[in-house]
Order: sequence, then structure tokens, then C-alpha cells
Amino acid sequence: MMKQLNAEIVAVGTELLLGQIANTNAQWISQQLALYGVNVLFHSVVGDNLTRVHAEFEHAAKRSDIVIVTGGLGPTDDDLTREAYQLLSGTPIIEHKPSMDKISSYFDRQNGTMTPNNKKQARVFEGATILENKVGMAPGMIITKNNTIWIFLPGVPKEMKQLFSDGVLPYIKNKTQDTTTIESTMLRFIGIGESQLEHEIKDIIAAQSNPTIAPLAQTEGVAIRLTAKAETMKQAKQLIADTQIKIEDKAGAYLYGIDDETIEQKVFQLLLEQRKTVAAAESLTGGLFTDRLIGVEGASAICPGGIVCYDTKVKEDLLHVPSHITRDIGVISAECAESLALNVRSVLGSSLGISFTGVAGPDKVEGYSVGTVYIGIVDGKGTKRIKKFIFNGDRQTIRKKAVWKGYQLLFNLLK
Repeated sequence: MMKQLNAEIVAVGTELLLGQIANTNAQWISQQLALYGVNVLFHSVVGDNLTRVHAEFEHAAKRSDIVIVTGGLGPTDDDLTREAYQLLSGTPIIEHKPSMDKISSYFDRQNGTMTPNNKKQARVFEGATILENKVGMAPGMIITKNNTIWIFLPGVPKEMKQLFSDGVLPYIKNKTQDTTTIESTMLRFIGIGESQLEHEIKDIIAAQSNPTIAPLAQTEGVAIRLTAKAETMKQAKQLIADTQIKIEDKAGAYLYGIDDETIEQKVFQLLLEQRKTVAAAESLTGGLFTDRLIGVEGASAICPGGIVCYDTKVKEDLLHVPSHITRDIGVISAECAESLALNVRSVLGSSLGISFTGVAGPDKVEGYSVGTVYIGIVDGKGTKRIKKFIFNGDRQTIRKKAVWKGYQLLFNLLK
């Protein structure tokens, strides 16, 4: 029988309250706990103040089976998580020799001098289960007080995730007496909005039980997370595969990647399979498209290069855009986008040419409002796609959206 547990997450750090960093730890932990049937009922953030942290811990102790605390375990005077829990529980704090040896060894290797406050990171609660921090200094801790399980983790995301994955999840799985295997797969889509995607697969979502189907809005595109539970990994993967087939039947035209596959990796794969190459002429995007593509291992096989043609003279001299276009029609135009794509293909000897020209801001150009973008794609067979878009956002957002749309157009052309 699976025991139901309710949890809350307390993030300690004034920098979170000031908005200097986002509380991504709580989001990630909640996602992991959901896989194991643990309900997260509360998220809270409290600054580096002993009285307020202690008060928050008092509230948490009264209402949750599991309290996960991130942050406040560092070496400085404002790292007060240990002191607040000691004030609440009366639990002695002792030095953990393996952690102290690790900290000392680190400073020895760096030929540095360890200041006394660094010893604070080796302090743990007496009787706690100690979780080894393999990527940082301060260990994690698990301790039970009055039937409440307290889990203390560093606030640095990479440290928190390692400790949570290696130590906390196995502990929670044991507590919930969950013997099933959990598998999760992410399906990534481009060219379709979250609401439209949900509409396309609404009957599949309505009938979901195992695996569960969770549409997620992303910074770029949308995704669906499929999560299955079964007695074995093979059974869980088969459940996911069966549901994935159903989703692809409805929205497969928009599916570009599985799990961590990126759109540039997919375009790379399609170009490689078709023995094609692509070169880019980038005005407002300033090399962002090419940078993403050559970040894929082996990209030299499909990308001879790109030309940043921000200035009109570069468009004319290097990419031979006729002056009657740049001067009479304008660089923010379908004609300019077509000429750039056509000529970069010729200059760099690629199968395909893609171009980006437009207004990233902050001011209008040639009478066009900020966010106006033209993207052109041409090939050696006379096929051309010249599209106009209006993107919202600041300068950097517009440039990134243009690059994303360029990859979408290439994906649609090649698939």
C-alpha cells in the first residue's frame, strides 16, 4: 500500500525575495515529487533572518509530513538555516568529519587558505542522515522530528539536484512504499501553440490514466510530458510508446524532438539525411542562427558558414543585394530577404540559403515598427519561402524569436 505524504518547500534567501534570482529549485523539486505521488501543498520563500526563518519552520512543522528546505547552508553569517532548525527542535549541531576533510582537501588542492567560516559548511544535525554533496561543499541532511521529515539541501541548483536525485528520492520512495518503476518522456513541438495542441489531442487527454499527459508551455515551442508507472522499466516504456503513437497520429506534423533533442539537432539530422547544406545571411539576428547550428557536433558537414550583414554596405558588397532594393524598396522587405538568401547560398556554395532582416528595436526602421521581421529561404531548384512576421518583446527576445521561426521554416521544408 502506497502511503500518501504531503510536502512543502521552503526556500531561504533574501536574493529570492529581491527578485535577483528565480526560485527554480521549488519548481524542479515539485516536479520530481509529483512522480512519486507526494502532494506539494505549500511553497514559501523567506529572507536571511533568524526570527523569520524560525517562524516559517514553525508553520511548516504543523502542516506537512515532509519539509524540504533549500538554501542557508553556506559559510556566511547570513546562512541561518541550521540555527533556525536548532531553535525549533533543540537538536545539537556537530561537525561532520568527512565533510570537514573534504573542505580542507579542496583548499589544499587550490593552494588557498581556508577561512574559519568555511568550517560552518561541515556542521550537521546530530542523528541526521547525511547526504554527500558531490559537486559542492555543504552536505544535505534528513532528520525526523515529531513525525515530520525535514530535508535540508543547498540552494545552488546543481548541488541541490545531485543531492535530491542521489539521496532524497530513494528515501522518499522507501517512505511511500512505492515499488513501481517510473519513466518519463518529453515530446517537443514547434509551430503549434499550447492551446491548439491540447485541442488536437483532447480525446487522448480525457482518457488518460497511465501514462499521464502534461502539456507544458516552454520558452521555445511547447512540450508534452508523458509519465508512466509500471512494475518494470520495459512495461513503463511500452505504455509511453503506445500513447506517443496516438499523439503523433493527431499532432505528429509538429513533433520535432524527444526528451532533450533540440530543433537545431533535428534540422541538422534532416540536412544530413538529405545530403544538403545551409548557409545564413543574418542581419538583425547577428549570427545567432549560425551559432546554434554549429553548436551541434558534426555541423561542418551541413553548414559551410554564415555572414553577418548588419550594415547595408555589407549587404550590397558581400552579398550583392542590388542597390535598387536597399535604396528604393528597403532592407526591411521581402525583396531584400529573398536576395540575401539567394546570394548567401551562391557565395558560400550551399544547397539552401536562409536570411533574416528586420527591426529588433528600439526604434522604427524605414517606417516599420519594432518586431517586423522577414525571413527568406531559397534552394537550388527555385523553391523559395519568404515570410513576414511581427514579434513582440524586447530587442533580444525579438532576435531569438526570429531564429526560432527560421528553424521552424527549415524544419517544415525538410521534413
